Amino acid sequence: QLQLVESGGGLVQPGGSLRLSCAASGFTLDAYAIGWFRQAPGKAREAVSCVSSSGGTTYYADSVKGRFAISRDNTKNAVYLQMNSLKPEDTTVYYCAAVRNLSPLFLRTRCTNGAQWDYWGQGTQVTVSS
Repeated sequence: QLQLVESGGGLVQPGGSLRLSCAASGFTLDAYAIGWFRQAPGKAREAVSCVSSSGGTTYYADSVKGRFAISRDNTKNAVYLQMNSLKPEDTTVYYCAAVRNLSPLFLRTRCTNGAQWDYWGQGTQVTVSS
């Protein structure tokens, strides 16, 4: 069964940090660009950050630039989202997604439109609250 599984969410105080992980089951991620998205109830899905298959190209939403960092370890078949200086408005469910053979030239566009991703995880809840 081909699936993505997110982990690492939880409750953290404002200003705190979390590291989300996205692991693949049933396939290897090295040919896939990976994206992190979030969606609050009643709101549209928002791209948070994306990384090309090689890790050489990244995209960050303006709202998380300087606070979040995406990375990947293809030897561990996983992608990470390090989230620092968390704010209450970062509270929501975070999803990872994978798309195969995406040129880095199109990473930003595919990330921001959130469409045509091959696999999606089930999500992990992040709550930032004192």
